[in-house]
Amino acid sequence: MGTIRVNKSQLIDKIAADVNISKAAAGRVIDAFISSVSDALKDGDDVALVGFGSFIVRERAARTGRNPQTGKEIKIAAAKVPAFRAGKGLKDAVNA
Repeated sequence: MGTIRVNKSQLIDKIAADVNISKAAAGRVIDAFISSVSDALKDGDDVALVGFGSFIVRERAARTGRNPQTGKEIKIAAAKVPAFRAGKGLKDAVNA
């Protein structure tokens, strides 16, 4: 079974058709959603969509890595990374 990826323009087309709005309006909705989630995560907040999932920020500790070309050890700084935790509704929909 091959993997089919849905890109942003395909998602906009689907949303526009499902709710009978223009593609431009659907695009603005998607852009506003992405911006809102990004801003909330940047401020240290989680975004929880009941039944769908939660967008969270995880702390990644500093660690020692290895340069694959030279084999030399390198220091990798600590970082905050965005993550998504799927909710029960989404898990059930995927497994249906």
